[in-house]
Amino acid sequence: MLPAFVAALSVCACGTSRKAGQLQEQQIAASLALPQHQGTSFREIDMPRLEQDTLVVHDFEGHEVMVMNAVRDESSGEMVASETLRAARVTARFRNVAERHGRVDLEFQVIVPAALQDSRWQVRFHPRMEILEETVDLDDILITGKDYRKAQLRGYQQYERFLRSIITDSTRFIDRHQLEVFIKRNIPALYAYRQDTSLVSDQQFASVYGVTEQQAIDYYTYGLLVRRNERKIRDKDKMFRKYVKAPLQKDHLRLDTLMVNDAGEFVYNYVQTIATRPRLRKVDIRLSGEVCEQDKVVYGVPESDPLTFYISSLSAFVDGRERYLDQIVSRRVDLQSEAKLLFEVGDDTVREELGDNLREIIRIRSTLASLLEDAEFDLDSIVVTAHASPEGSWRANGELSQRRGRSVGRYFAAYMKQYADSADRAVGYRMNLDGTLADPEFRSRPEIHFSSYAVPENWDLLDRLVAEDRLLAETQKMAYQERRKIDDPDRRELAMRADDYYPYLSKELYPRLRSVVFDFRLHRRNMLQDTIHTTVLDTAYMAGVQAIRDRDYKKALTLLRPYEDFNTAIAYCCLDYNASALSVLEKLDRSAEVNYMLALVYARQGDERSAVECYLLACAQNGSFVHRGNLDPEISALIRKYDLNRES
Repeated sequence: MLPAFVAALSVCACGTSRKAGQLQEQQIAASLALPQHQGTSFREIDMPRLEQDTLVVHDFEGHEVMVMNAVRDESSGEMVASETLRAARVTARFRNVAERHGRVDLEFQVIVPAALQDSRWQVRFHPRMEILEETVDLDDILITGKDYRKAQLRGYQQYERFLRSIITDSTRFIDRHQLEVFIKRNIPALYAYRQDTSLVSDQQFASVYGVTEQQAIDYYTYGLLVRRNERKIRDKDKMFRKYVKAPLQKDHLRLDTLMVNDAGEFVYNYVQTIATRPRLRKVDIRLSGEVCEQDKVVYGVPESDPLTFYISSLSAFVDGRERYLDQIVSRRVDLQSEAKLLFEVGDDTVREELGDNLREIIRIRSTLASLLEDAEFDLDSIVVTAHASPEGSWRANGELSQRRGRSVGRYFAAYMKQYADSADRAVGYRMNLDGTLADPEFRSRPEIHFSSYAVPENWDLLDRLVAEDRLLAETQKMAYQERRKIDDPDRRELAMRADDYYPYLSKELYPRLRSVVFDFRLHRRNMLQDTIHTTVLDTAYMAGVQAIRDRDYKKALTLLRPYEDFNTAIAYCCLDYNASALSVLEKLDRSAEVNYMLALVYARQGDERSAVECYLLACAQNGSFVHRGNLDPEISALIRKYDLNRES
């Protein structure tokens, strides 16, 4: 029996080797093809069917024209409708595909000839995509023979039997019978516990019987069996590789199908969706693979010819011309900045060491320096408005605020003079021979005038602070509002001192009232008129245009929707919002671009008559649209159906 089995295996192996040799000799390969139902591609006549299409449209001048698949009659010279044989099988190596929602579906077929199919084989295909400068591996396709799958599963079954042979119950390693005889003969008192459920610790066991329980168990444990079991555990990965020659693949797999017989071609429709990118114009798909018999490669499938997908994007229609906004520019400009400067009680001296004064002073100095160096504006004057908190009399607070305002003005005027002198020294001067400055106007800086105003008690700010405060109770805020009704500010503040919220106000809120506000009065350099009208680049609109180019159509639509222009319509079309695109396009002047976009939108909505009219008008206005129409599936379908671009 055994020789017959070996002979059968030899015959099988020889058959496989001979078939693999034939594949190698004939260089049998799988092929990539394009599905018939979509796209623009060349066709060959195969199982032809009869078609005749006519359509009445209007030309550029408004006259009715019949568009049809036609030929010129040689005797009469007239164009007559012809019956056309349409091909049924795609043989082209390229297709135009349209981007929608920033994504493109690449649809192709993997055709596996019968010669590559055998019940003992598994054919593994590796499609890959070449996009811009990178190569991306797509999910594999496995075509598995019936006997190949049986061998795979048989290997898993053998491995499962191996795993089941691994002992997980440690008690199975112990010679329980011999251990029990030993205990019965030598330790009868312990043997009497065999039906007792009470726990005896290892220490108690050793003290009574002179040997530990573990020592007794180890003595009657099958050491060879333990070592053999441990070796099996260590060898699990090794045994998996021994039994499972060809593991079942689960990751990065598009298809794993079982072929029952070897007859006929196998065709798999493969769809890969990709996100579009800037500069993406085409994608190539290639296919390679191998034929395997369990863990051996018996034939390397030659690489297929590439399929090329040309990607048409409506972003190519974007109008990139700059858009400007009208703007009124005033000669005079006012800027305001507030500083929280602390003063000693009743004092008007600016002290850098108090509270956060130094940080506030540095910030104001930085603002002044930037204004002095500004290339567009000259600083005319600075108004300093000082505020005081309500404690003390109204008159005293008014005088104190005025003194503080003047003190702040003097402080920063001194800083500005020092800054200007330092800047001049850093630049240096050119002197004449007589010792005068060669460029006297260089040092001439406009004198900055400081003026000060005083707000004795900043009750308006206190009202806001009390209303926004989260620590004051509502009853306290209501009590404050009642006190606020007192007209005389001195009587009002005196009455508040008796309220429970006053300590919080005087400690936390009053210091925030002692502020200084700077108003910077500037004018535009070299501008004589008070106002001029000018234009500035509409940055929001241009950002929307760039978003279309970057294929970020949702962002583009958000930015461009208010403009309702041609680029807005493109953003709508890219998102397939055809009704909205149509409402915008119909309001625009009928340029070639507008007519083409209308043709595309009408085609999407199924209005072929309007679509053909607009396409022909676009071609009449701009001949480049004759070729562009082949890039958009909606238009190319009309071109093929009505033979629109034929030469008369």
